[in-house]
Amino acid sequence: MLRFDRRVLYNFDWVTVLLLALISIMALASLFSSTWNGGPGPSPLFIKQLYFFLFGYALILLILSVDYSELEMLAYVGYGVVCLLLVYTKLFVKSVAGSQRWIDLGFFKLQPSEPTKLVLVLILASCFARLEAEEEGYGLRDLIRPVTLTAVPFLLIVIQPDLGTALMLAFVFVSMTLFSRLRWPALASLGITGLITVVLGWLYGLKPYQRRRIETFLNPESDPMNHGYQIKQSKIAVGSGHFFGKGFMEGTQGHLNFLPERHTDFAFAVWCEELGFVGSVFYLLCYFLLLLWGINIALSARDKFGVYLAFGIVMLIFWQATVNLFMITGMLPVVGVPLPMFSYGGSSLLTNLAAVGILMNIRMRRFQKR
Repeated sequence: MLRFDRRVLYNFDWVTVLLLALISIMALASLFSSTWNGGPGPSPLFIKQLYFFLFGYALILLILSVDYSELEMLAYVGYGVVCLLLVYTKLFVKSVAGSQRWIDLGFFKLQPSEPTKLVLVLILASCFARLEAEEEGYGLRDLIRPVTLTAVPFLLIVIQPDLGTALMLAFVFVSMTLFSRLRWPALASLGITGLITVVLGWLYGLKPYQRRRIETFLNPESDPMNHGYQIKQSKIAVGSGHFFGKGFMEGTQGHLNFLPERHTDFAFAVWCEELGFVGSVFYLLCYFLLLLWGINIALSARDKFGVYLAFGIVMLIFWQATVNLFMITGMLPVVGVPLPMFSYGGSSLLTNLAAVGILMNIRMRRFQKR
């Protein structure tokens, strides 16, 4: 007869719960403001996102109910499922604004590329946990499997096209690979391969609008058609918030419709305008503490799989947040990467909440032996 280990409850991760609660409240407050249409109540988008949050919290409880080691085998099943969904999306889903990304399930539009990011972290964590490195580290032969497992969904997402999400897969792979301790020849080979891939991607892989975004970012003066409008309005919103902001629901860039995608990719620009420097720093501090706590979880995990899994999740959230924040401040071109747990979107929100749930799981079971 199986017995429940009460130590799991005694080691419940209240730190993550507190930080997640603060981030969730601020995200919903920002969404309420950015989507409010002047009516007596919240917008349908706000209500929908609130349901996603509640479902995500229930998903976290479900994840906490099983040992995270069980996810290692389920990851391979999940990998096959997301790859099939990506293929289905490319072959059978109608194109929207030139992209094939969403599967309409009736009550919910699933973006398969979002859960793919978390599944890749699980797969890579399993691969690196099973590898036995020599004293000087891993070589190129050891990376054949991780590279292949990353390349398949990466290419399937690139052809949608969704360059931003594909780059997240690449960033996660590079981060986890460097964390695994490579030999110098292997590191040099990967670096050269990466440079060649970037050059070939620029010459032959990018769509015209993707190349135009990068060119506009590098040389804003060469933008007579005003393709950089989004970045300009975002920078105005961020800068106009000053120290204390214009006040909740008082932002002009969002409420006067100057700022496009104000509830998705540029959601944090609305927060900056309304809450200013103080509100922005508080939010980023919560984010920073969550990531720092995630690193602590990785360092205290009971096994190699837990270490790699926690580190990979931290890197996944870190890179998404970094790219989005750099994007809204004009430091990177627009690539369509949402701010985790802040931007509107069910697939992204549920994926990131599930990732946080796995972090909590690793923390709560750090004392157990396999």
